[in-house]
Amino acid sequence: MTDVQLGMPQLPAPDYPAEVRARLEADAREVIARYPDSRSALLPLLHLVQSEEGHVTRTGVRFCAEMLDLTTAEVTAVATFYTMYRRKPSGDYQVGVCTNTLCAVMGGDAIFEELQRHLEVGNGETTEDGKVTLEHIECNAACDFAPVVMVNWEFFDNQTVESAKRLVDDLRAGRTVEPTRGAPLCTYKETARILAGFPDPRPGAVEAGGSAGPASLVGLRLAKGEGAPGRVVSPRSAGAPPEEPPATHPSSHDAPQRTSASDPHHPSGPVTEEGE
Repeated sequence: MTDVQLGMPQLPAPDYPAEVRARLEADAREVIARYPDSRSALLPLLHLVQSEEGHVTRTGVRFCAEMLDLTTAEVTAVATFYTMYRRKPSGDYQVGVCTNTLCAVMGGDAIFEELQRHLEVGNGETTEDGKVTLEHIECNAACDFAPVVMVNWEFFDNQTVESAKRLVDDLRAGRTVEPTRGAPLCTYKETARILAGFPDPRPGAVEAGGSAGPASLVGLRLAKGEGAPGRVVSPRSAGAPPEEPPATHPSSHDAPQRTSASDPHHPSGPVTEEGE
């Protein structure tokens, strides 16, 4: 039986200071004006309040609810669904290690395990200096460059245990760190404001480019007619001579070789129906 906690209900969240509230209201009205339905502005507004405090606080939830005429329960339901919204104080740099299948087998699991030991934190925890929050990510959508680490959603490709340790050490020491591709690195609060839909004021940040790897772009190039379509070769037919004529007997089997069901001249025993 669980304990029942009795006592005063949780008080309403405090409001922002007047000057902060006025500034956020002006930003929020600009965001809301972009949408025909104000409720559609909830996601960017959550990024906006996250840019103020580094995570979505009860005050931020209250602010979003008041600006959009929603209940705090409705706002909380959204804020707790998406992992990009933090519900507790986080570091200046969110370091996410991909531990999905390809990155994991290429070294992502080892990187994540070593960073936990090196930083002395667990998954979703922040270093004592408040600089780095470490987390595992299911997929960074950059399998061409596995294993991949992201810092505030910027790519650091082809990582190793040692390069990942140097990366977090540089972040904690305040040294300049350059992503493999994409925009220059900024703090998590600055990233949140950009995700809210406000321009990136840093010189050259918008022009900085980054792209998926060659393997990921093959389908796009083919769709544009930039290359000849590839030939699918199964392991069973890889050694077959190219001049081999196609089978003259249609087969219901998903196999290139002839079977007794498709070629009576090459019997392999009686064929029975499933269950017989």
